[in-house]
Amino acid sequence: MALMAEAIAARERAADPVLAIERVHKRFTVSGGEVEALRDVNLEIGRGEFLCLIGASGCGKSTLLRLIGGFEQPSEGRILMNGKEVRGPGSERGMVFQDYGLFPWLSVRRNIEFGPAARGLPRDLVRAAGERFIAMIGLARFADAYPHELSGGMKQRVSIARVLANDAAIVLMDEPFGALDAMTRERLQLELLTLWQGTRLTVLFVTHAIEEAILLADRIVVMSPNPGRIAEIVPVTLPRPRDVASPAFNALRRELALMLHGREAGAAQTAIG
Repeated sequence: MALMAEAIAARERAADPVLAIERVHKRFTVSGGEVEALRDVNLEIGRGEFLCLIGASGCGKSTLLRLIGGFEQPSEGRILMNGKEVRGPGSERGMVFQDYGLFPWLSVRRNIEFGPAARGLPRDLVRAAGERFIAMIGLARFADAYPHELSGGMKQRVSIARVLANDAAIVLMDEPFGALDAMTRERLQLELLTLWQGTRLTVLFVTHAIEEAILLADRIVVMSPNPGRIAEIVPVTLPRPRDVASPAFNALRRELALMLHGREAGAAQTAIG
């Protein structure tokens, strides 16, 4: 029954795309030559979907995230959000980085309130947003602390809350837990899932970890390098909460590992040849 409900919810999210990536190519000029980072990427992301990007280093995962965020522009193709072309950064697309990106001179409260204040909201609404998201991430005791006084896990929670407080509809996460210890990472994965389920956010999450992708995602986009392109899109139909020790979870982990390592070996052989 839980599996059927999960499958229905995933179909509903896919039927309501919030983001469309259409025939996107990205090329860079490096040392006088041209490097093709992405080739012909096509993808639709459903409203409220949790989608993970995985692939070898250099396959264009982070480049694609920056294009969606509006920090760079495609060389060809276009990216649409709610039918409108993305031409630059916007508060509806929030970015969470591995290095947190917090303002060290601002407290937890002021970091979270920064976006609403910058948008010119009245002071009472700014304060209410700060209080709401401080409570949501469980850091009320540390509301007036500064980033250097926080652990890595706390900093990442503040980083996520700052994006949410800025009224983001899509959260773009570039290996946000990669620098954390295993226990903190596991705790934040569960906290992120709770936030996602409670807010109906759309999440696009870059990771190198197959287990993390299976634990979090509705769909996993497998990317291959040289140049970066989408190789496979794998739906994850396991019911939540997911058991990393279950036979089904481990079968999917083996399947994805074969996809990734087989493609990496093929790319390496091509480079050698």
